[in-house]
Amino acid sequence: MPLDLGHEPSHAEDDFLVGDGNALAHARILAWPLWPDGMTVLIGPAASGKSHLGRIFVERSGALVAAPENIAAIAASGGNAPLLIEDVDRAHYDEHALFHLLNQAMRGERSLLMSAREDIANWPLQTDDARSRARRAPIFRLEISDDIELSQMMVKLFADRQIRVDPKVVAYVVQRMERSQQEAAALVDLMDRLALAKGTAITRNLAAEALAHRQDRRAAAREQDLDDHDDE
Repeated sequence: MPLDLGHEPSHAEDDFLVGDGNALAHARILAWPLWPDGMTVLIGPAASGKSHLGRIFVERSGALVAAPENIAAIAASGGNAPLLIEDVDRAHYDEHALFHLLNQAMRGERSLLMSAREDIANWPLQTDDARSRARRAPIFRLEISDDIELSQMMVKLFADRQIRVDPKVVAYVVQRMERSQQEAAALVDLMDRLALAKGTAITRNLAAEALAHRQDRRAAAREQDLDDHDDE
């Protein structure tokens, strides 16, 4: 029985893969502390590199990392250390504390980096004051622009697991997969688990099996959505 010992993705600055889809966001992080304004928002889907850029920002700036359980204390502390707030659209942060920190950043009292999957219009903010302040932040989007970037991302994901894969296998997958960072991460995880279970390397046949499995899952999910819609 294969053991899932887990893996720790590298968030080192030198390991960030820069391409057309994320070059501006990457340049913005590297430009700190010479930001012309106090706030920056990174928007992109899951596994697009937002957390990686966030960790680069923390390493460069010595920033604090906010979480729902400590954001109120950070806001009340009166400090001015740079701050990273991730998943603003999903993590249920205290809005009063977030509003205070946005005001600090607007006044130039601290640098504030925020990340989210959704546009600011879809953030779960209850007050127009908080939303209007968030909208003043420059937005930098992360997305995959071509097959080369997607291939590089998959190679990086395999490398995080200490797995070397034939470039021809990566090319085979990229040409046939759903084109998203999240799907790339899911496929790498599935291929790794299949290879462990079978005791083999990641081959083209194993990649084809993983692609078929993911396709079946998406088809089942679409069918379930249709059934739920019919029940309504």
